[in-house]
Amino acid sequence: MSRSRSFVVHEEECEVEGADEGPFGSLRWRTLVSGDRTPSDSLTVGVAELEPGESEQFTPHRHAQAEVYYILSGAGTVTISGAEHAVRPGSTVFIAGGAEHGARNTGSGLLRLLYVFPSDAFSDIKYEFPIS
Repeated sequence: MSRSRSFVVHEEECEVEGADEGPFGSLRWRTLVSGDRTPSDSLTVGVAELEPGESEQFTPHRHAQAEVYYILSGAGTVTISGAEHAVRPGSTVFIAGGAEHGARNTGSGLLRLLYVFPSDAFSDIKYEFPIS
């Protein structure tokens, strides 16, 4: 039986996660919907941000779950399985489960994207980073 119930969450009330170092590069994010934080299941949703001018951005990685990005603001490049794709506000990106992908900010302002996983909780996503 599902434990989900309807609710509203406000982005500014969610904790900022991420760091300027480590496997995620310079990515910061706020998890908005996740079964370990909200009364939900089946989906994990959040907003990620990349500052302009960073040399290492969102490090290429993979995970078993498919993922969707919806670009809210800024300009960037999303790389999926070695192919680069320019993105801008309104762009939607579907990333198949297991595909290596990453992103970088190519604009002069903040790159913001909404991300969605078909997973009960963000903690269920197991990131794999290529060995450098």
